[in-house]
Amino acid sequence: MLYWIIKTIILGPWLKVLFRPWVEGQENMPESGGMILASNHLSFSDSFYLALPVKRPMAYLAKSDYFTGKGIKGYLTKLFMRGVGQLPVDRTGGRASEAAILTALGVLNAGNVLGIYPEGTRSPNGILYRGKTGLARMALEAHAPIIPVGMINTYEIQPPGKLRPRLMRVGIRIGKALDFSRYEGLEDDRFVLRSVTDEVMYELMTLSGQEYVDMYATRAKELISQGELADAASSLS
Repeated sequence: MLYWIIKTIILGPWLKVLFRPWVEGQENMPESGGMILASNHLSFSDSFYLALPVKRPMAYLAKSDYFTGKGIKGYLTKLFMRGVGQLPVDRTGGRASEAAILTALGVLNAGNVLGIYPEGTRSPNGILYRGKTGLARMALEAHAPIIPVGMINTYEIQPPGKLRPRLMRVGIRIGKALDFSRYEGLEDDRFVLRSVTDEVMYELMTLSGQEYVDMYATRAKELISQGELADAASSLS
């Protein structure tokens, strides 16, 4: 109930008026059954725009930090994140990664929509980075199609660290469903998982028009903080 109230009454109408989102490829989104929407991640607000063209409720895997804040602010943040369909996930790896997989499978096996950012975190500079293979494993284990989605202009509207967004049009470009049933039974093969993930990232690069660098976004953030990203990126291009 809170999801629909926020989407259709509180937040959705304002986003449509202020940012006038345009959508391409709406017909590529299945009307039923479990599916994964895999999107590039440029801004905190991506999840709000991504939900606009989706006619069914959808859930996102979000870092658990959003759900563990203290005091009134922490409580309101947790309430809001759950209201917009966010599911807390511990991203420290190991058993925490297994818990994330199980959470995702629960959503998909129930025939619902799961939103995932394969990069694992927001791009620090508008570049598309290497995807993490958890996406592929979820898709193979749940026998669910992956729908690639390219978000346009959200970095320019609200890059990481900026609270006040710029008023620009948002673009949402939805690609054709990617079917990986040919890899059935190979969800534990790391080469298959990498191949599937790279295919998805190629589609995201094509849809979004972003430059791609074969480096994890978390590593890029570390290099940016050290002033070394330009040298590292040029060596990979």
